[in-house]
Amino acid sequence: MAALIAENFRFFSLFFKSKDVMIFNGLVALGTVGSQEIFSVVAFHCPCSPARNYIYGLAAIGVPALALFLIGIILNNHMWNLVAECHKRGTKNFSSPATFLLFGSILGRAAVAPITWSVISLLRGEAYICALSEFVAPTSLDKFPAEYGAETLAVFPCKEVLTNLTHFKEEVIRRLRYESQLFGWLLIGVVAVLIFLSKCLKHCCSPLSYRQEDYWAQYRSNEAKLFHRTAEVHSKILAAGNVKQFFGFVALNKEEKELVEEFPVEGVQPSPQWNAITGVYIYRENKGFPLYSRLHKWAKGVEGNGPGPDGQEMAFLAV
Repeated sequence: MAALIAENFRFFSLFFKSKDVMIFNGLVALGTVGSQEIFSVVAFHCPCSPARNYIYGLAAIGVPALALFLIGIILNNHMWNLVAECHKRGTKNFSSPATFLLFGSILGRAAVAPITWSVISLLRGEAYICALSEFVAPTSLDKFPAEYGAETLAVFPCKEVLTNLTHFKEEVIRRLRYESQLFGWLLIGVVAVLIFLSKCLKHCCSPLSYRQEDYWAQYRSNEAKLFHRTAEVHSKILAAGNVKQFFGFVALNKEEKELVEEFPVEGVQPSPQWNAITGVYIYRENKGFPLYSRLHKWAKGVEGNGPGPDGQEMAFLAV
């Protein structure tokens, strides 16, 4: 039981694996803030109509947040690594808690933009005021005229009102803005606490030392950059060879000619090799030596998804 609990806690390290993640999340948040400001100025117009206000206000907060969430999932390469893993190998190598937290890591990153959108919307208060102005109880307003009801309250967010109602309009808007901003600050506090607890659990439960974890992050980053750069050159040289074979010549600039001469490409990698380096990777050790990625594992000739008799597998996902 203790081993299982320790394994599951280690998966909390899914959310924060390197400083690059924090920088990326910060850029996503800043971009979302800018988008929200533009949306508020250009696209947000409260209908000031009973029943419609509520739907429009909730849609102004929820629909963009949902769209940002789905975009975050689509643009997350780890989502497609997980899909490839399930397609090629299934989830038999992961326990149920591990699979759940694998999804959690992907959803956690995708939630950065929608949470930022929701927070900014609540702090501005416009959508919240639009949605809930008609639901303010007239009896809660001191000396509010009895002949006015929800229809009058619904126009408070965006239209001029009768002189005798100006005071009530200011009171309603002030009250709803207070509630909206309170919810916004509470959401920020909850997210901050969750991030703090995740960071603490990650450092407490990580099977790696801080320096090795930092090295692993650097390795993953360098491997990804070098792989992408090399794949681009390889594909260009391969394409040049095929075009030349078809036309009898290929139009290359000076730099491309130097690449073709310096790096001759004789063939392509077979599909089994691509499959071997694609998918979710869980930190493994083979005979006491770490394997930092699927490419590293393939280069060392280690086969299989599970740990061998002389190997060690640690539930510590590289994301």
